[in-house]
Amino acid sequence: MVRIGLYIGGTAPVTEVVEQIRWAERAGLDSVFLNQVLGWDALTVAALALRETTEIEVGTAVTHTFARHPIALAQQALTATALAPNRFTLGIGPSHPHIVEDAYGLSYERPARHVREYLSALTPLLRGETIDYRGETLRAAGAIDVAGATPPSVVVSALGPAMLKVAGELADGSVTTWTTPGIITEHIAPRLAAAAAAAGRPTPRTVVVVSAAVTHHPDDLRQELAQALAPASRLPSYRALLDRQHLAGVHETALLGPEDVVAEGISAYARAGVTDLIVSVRGDAAAQQRTRELVSAVRRAAPSAR
Repeated sequence: MVRIGLYIGGTAPVTEVVEQIRWAERAGLDSVFLNQVLGWDALTVAALALRETTEIEVGTAVTHTFARHPIALAQQALTATALAPNRFTLGIGPSHPHIVEDAYGLSYERPARHVREYLSALTPLLRGETIDYRGETLRAAGAIDVAGATPPSVVVSALGPAMLKVAGELADGSVTTWTTPGIITEHIAPRLAAAAAAAGRPTPRTVVVVSAAVTHHPDDLRQELAQALAPASRLPSYRALLDRQHLAGVHETALLGPEDVVAEGISAYARAGVTDLIVSVRGDAAAQQRTRELVSAVRRAAPSAR
């Protein structure tokens, strides 16, 4: 059975985010994943949430690699796991050119090479190993010692063939968004699994973030999302993914409609081989409440995945 979680993004106050994570645990959900843009820091919020909960997995989707050296990120991640061993998942990714080049002032050249080198340094550090890594674009030497820490699960934002190969070979799986069940079955899951198998790694996690809303007016809400999310549809990596799916925009991947329609959509992702479905709740306050209730009900009706 697919594990079901909640995705939290935006700019809500940190106290409200932590309370949402507490609610997700009370609601029986398996996980909460936090996004990282230019607001609060996802790793810091995750650490706070891990102190305030007892069972639920907390992860990032995703922490930007260009912004942090692998040693610095390993320190942060291991500090989080020391608070709650085996409950933190580190989702990483290179972000997008407009963030890396315009906001950070760095080069976005060959992001797959960058992530490969980054993981080559990061994952041994997370295992407590001493490294002396010298790549084309990255150097890292030393070891991290955090008392009580355990290596976190690492998933990589991967949409295209090159990034899926990196994720399968060097990480524990992938995290994607704006993907339909069909593209998971035809493109994401097989490439990821093949890369992991070739590298002798275990079956990888396929973490998928999906927008959803229980609403009586799905067409109206989809039009609202089309306008609100139009910039995302134009980003190069997302545009390539949408073209592969023959979709005009990211709004077309959302699960919108009455309870039975959204529930069936969740089941479709499970049948596609998704291991972790992370729901980004959309719509007005009433729609969001109904959606959270449905997600909780679907999870409680399923066999335990924790």
